[in-house]
Amino acid sequence: METSGSIPGTYQSSRSFSAELWEAITPIYTAILDHPFITGLTDGTLPHDAFRHFIEQDSHYLRDYARALALCAAKSPTEDDVRAFAHDAVSAIAAEQEMHAEFMFQLGGSAEEAEKAPVGPTTRAYTSYLLATVYGGSFLDGLAAVLPCYWIYARVGTALLAESSPDALYARWIATYGDQAFQSVVRRVVELADRTGAEATPAQRAAALGHFVTTARYEWMFWEAAWRRESWPV
Repeated sequence: METSGSIPGTYQSSRSFSAELWEAITPIYTAILDHPFITGLTDGTLPHDAFRHFIEQDSHYLRDYARALALCAAKSPTEDDVRAFAHDAVSAIAAEQEMHAEFMFQLGGSAEEAEKAPVGPTTRAYTSYLLATVYGGSFLDGLAAVLPCYWIYARVGTALLAESSPDALYARWIATYGDQAFQSVVRRVVELADRTGAEATPAQRAAALGHFVTTARYEWMFWEAAWRRESWPV
């Protein structure tokens, strides 16, 4: 609803855009917390083969996610936002090179093996959608598409941090996303979504929300794919 003092064409609401976004994916987030991959992290029952599948696919995913963040940087409205997204893109690549190499070593493999692993169906679908949205859409569309990876991992990390895990490998993964430095980064991106959403029209917000819900679903599917050790059917 627009108010008499609003900028013509922009959306004015008593609720923040981020509140609207999170409400739309609450059932998806609940399903993620209940997923056996996630519960298996905290109770230590997740098979290492499933976690290795996740790390291999995440290595592929993060390379394209870094490209998506670099595109968000190029389309960002302010110089501060350009620098922040550029830094996040570099950090995504660093995570792939450092943390994943460490995990693969502990799982009896190597970063080179992760790189050579086939890109799975869900990974290919997720990154293709992500890059198409960021390339072809508005800045708000791209921001909404990359946001679930930030926000859901932060929420999952916080939820799991209190329980940690009897498996040292899984406890390390949980600590990474429950870390306050990562939480601070996510708060910055959520605040940017609020700021950008406040300047958008209702139609623009609705389109962005659709992208946000879609990539949130892909987050659930990514863990499901690892749980099933997904491969191409033919």
